Amino acid sequence: MDIDTIAAIATAPGEAGIGIVRLSGKEAVNIADKIFRGKKDISLKNRETRKLHYGHIIDPENDKTIDEVLIVYMKAPYTYTTEDVVEINCHGGIISVRRILEIVLNNGARIAEEGEFTKRAFMNGRIDLTQAEAVMDLISAKTDSSFDVSLNQLEGALSKEVRVLRESVLKMLAQIEATIDFPDEDDVEEMAYEKMQEEGEFIFKTIEGLLSTAYSGKIIKEGLKTIILGKPNVGKSSLMNAILRENRAIVTEIPGTTRDIIEEYVNLNGIPLRIVDTAGIRETEDIVEKIGVDRAKELVDKGDLAIVVFDASEEISDEDKNIIELVKNKKSIILLNKTDLEIKTSIETLKNYLPNKTILNTSMLKGEGLEKLEKTIKDMFFKGDVKINDSIIINNVRHKDLLLKAKKNIEEALESIEMNMPIDCIEVDVKECYDNLGEINGDTVGEDIIDRIFSDFCIGK
Repeated sequence: MDIDTIAAIATAPGEAGIGIVRLSGKEAVNIADKIFRGKKDISLKNRETRKLHYGHIIDPENDKTIDEVLIVYMKAPYTYTTEDVVEINCHGGIISVRRILEIVLNNGARIAEEGEFTKRAFMNGRIDLTQAEAVMDLISAKTDSSFDVSLNQLEGALSKEVRVLRESVLKMLAQIEATIDFPDEDDVEEMAYEKMQEEGEFIFKTIEGLLSTAYSGKIIKEGLKTIILGKPNVGKSSLMNAILRENRAIVTEIPGTTRDIIEEYVNLNGIPLRIVDTAGIRETEDIVEKIGVDRAKELVDKGDLAIVVFDASEEISDEDKNIIELVKNKKSIILLNKTDLEIKTSIETLKNYLPNKTILNTSMLKGEGLEKLEKTIKDMFFKGDVKINDSIIINNVRHKDLLLKAKKNIEEALESIEMNMPIDCIEVDVKECYDNLGEINGDTVGEDIIDRIFSDFCIGK
């Protein structure tokens, strides 16, 4: 691992009250001493640590004042990276932070790579890999629910569970060693197989329980991709505006107003919805509109949920029937909109075409039915059984894939135990299970995977 001192801008670019330049490494305080001038000519090493000190950043080359700052020195090992860390709090904005970073780099630091501060925290043993990944999830969280899940991971909830599982796997390996050490003792072998089966069943059930949360975790983290579908002028854009509580999509009486895909995030009772308003599905000669219709059809297969809007003031048309064919085998909620007008299509009529779907009456004009829709979405995907504050929720694809591998390993080991297979056959699966679980928190992970994970981070984190 590199031992040189790294630096980066730790705050988002743009105008702000404060900008922060962060340094980490053995030369951090020496570099800061070269460029910081306080009221008293005292080295940062001799100043009180973890306390802001007022002064100015000076360019040593020409003794020019760059900015008025507050600076803090945090001494190793009790820092984010476990190394000496210095943070320079300057005026926000593009110029000030950039100039200070340039001076820091000119005086002995190098620019940090993506996620290198967090990578050093991991490599130096302050956090494990699941906690490091949780840092990025916290930063990108779009709802309180996703933030709470990530915070739970950062505090080590999944790490602890993985350690418990790996300890159980080690007990299985210990029983395998016992049978190898005492090959002629039938009682030892019988007892070892019984204990391995007991531990294996515990591991299998625990992994199965974790995996059962993965779908909810994906939705909490990435958002529920929700496609609004229907023929032109049934109220799709009005629905999107109602959910967003703003006029995001153009609403007119002219069919075909929405020609492209409009996508927005919205927080629905803690669930991040990725709402996608699509072009009205109909036969059209307009090239641009036709492209939008084709995209809408493609999105139905890729989405988590389709909200299909029909016009209650019109009878079911051939275009409606085509849309019904698109969604009848998809997870969807049906809205019968414009119920404030004379009803020509009822819920009972639609039930004949879509007998297993939830169908709701709505009027976007009067704002009726939106609360029922929101409750239906939440009940459909969560059913009230997700307790974010006290549960481990798998919200990371890498974790899910490794848990699936570990589950398969332990399942095959249990099958071998039940069939009284030779001990070396069981040992292969158990060891693979141990390695796959270890890869989750970074105990057995390769350098290439570590680099790939941290490459998704922002530079200052």
